[in-house]
Parts: sequence; structure tokens; C-alpha cells
Amino acid sequence: MLDKMRLGYLLIGLATLSTATSCATSRARPSSGIDRALLFAPDDPVWVSPAPTVYRARVETSKGQFVIEVLREWAPRGADRFYHLAQAGYYNDSRFSRVVPGFIAQFGVAGDSALNGVWSNRGFPDDSVRASNVRGSIGFAMTGPNARTTQLYINLVDNVRLDAQGFAPIGRIVEGMAVVDSLYSGYGENSGGGVRAGKQGPLRDGGNAYADREYPKLDRLLRITLETVR
Repeated sequence: MLDKMRLGYLLIGLATLSTATSCATSRARPSSGIDRALLFAPDDPVWVSPAPTVYRARVETSKGQFVIEVLREWAPRGADRFYHLAQAGYYNDSRFSRVVPGFIAQFGVAGDSALNGVWSNRGFPDDSVRASNVRGSIGFAMTGPNARTTQLYINLVDNVRLDAQGFAPIGRIVEGMAVVDSLYSGYGENSGGGVRAGKQGPLRDGGNAYADREYPKLDRLLRITLETVR
């Protein structure tokens, strides 16, 4: 009888440990709420569903990892767009296409040119500027009102002049800013600049194949993993 009781307690303990491990793992991994196939269905309601109030995005790159903390209260529409695109894997296997020393590092042109065809003109409404563009903050790039789509910039220095231009940060780098500082910047504006002048066409249309052929030193964004804080 005693052995059976001990066995029963052991099984209960193992089941509890398994459940706890599963819960911890589910918090640390991207939610499976968006299937990658929905990247080709931009009108699906999932794209405008609210993101968590605060979440973190762990960005793995060819130079190491950094972590973005996104606060929805800063820019709710931007926080929602980034969350769902990252959740669906839009940014995985792409390039940091525009790194300008003393200014910004930019990413968000998909490695798959077909995805760029779906999203490059898929703008969403502006957010009010509730946080300043200080060093380490991150927001959506834009060409004018309601023109934010998929590309984001990270401020390498204090760029507070962008506040008055309507650039609304969605969050900030909380780990690994040194990794962001180390991203290859030798191409300057040539590799991924010129969005306002309409010069990004070759990069959007060619995706990784074009970027790797013409600008092989660009650092890679390997994957983004999301974790809900609250």
C-alpha cells in the first residue's frame, strides 16, 4: 500500500512539473494565434486585434540578440501591427537594410518579395506621439500621414526632432543596445534609404536575393520571439 501511495505522489508531482514547464514555455514562445498563411490575407480581422499591454520581442541577429519592450499605451496601433507581423514571422530572415551612424538602424522589408507586394503599401492610422525619440527607442518609419506599414527604425542617438514630425515610438531597447550599435553601417543610405523618394523598389521587389547580391555585408534579422509581460 505504501509503495502505491508513493507512486501516486510521484506521478502527481511529475504531472505538476510538466504543466508548469509547459506554461513557462508557452509564455516565452510566440503565440500560435496567427498562421503564417494569414500574411497573405491582410484584411483578416486578426490584424487589428489588440496586442498585449506590454510585451517583449527578442530579436536574434547575425551580431547577437537584443530585446525590445513594447508598451501599447505609447502607440497602440503601432504596437498591434508589430506584434502580429512578428507573431506570424514576417520579419524572420530579413535584413537591417538601412543603418546610418549617428541616426538610426532600420528593418522591416521582408526577405520574401511576395510579402512586400502584400504589405509595402498597407498603411495604418497614425498614433499620437506619447514618447520621445531618444536613443534606444523604436518606432515605425513613414513617408507621411497614415503611411506606416512594416518598417521600423531604432534611434541610435537622441533624435527628439522626430517627435514634432509625428514619429511615434512604440517601445524601447531594454537589452542588447550594443548589438544594435554594432550592425553593419558601411552602406549608409545606399542600401535601404530613399523610401520617401521612392527608391526602395529594387529592395522590396528583389527581397533577400537582391539585398545579398548588391549589399552582402548587411546584417541579418534571423527571427523574433515574443513574450507577454502583461
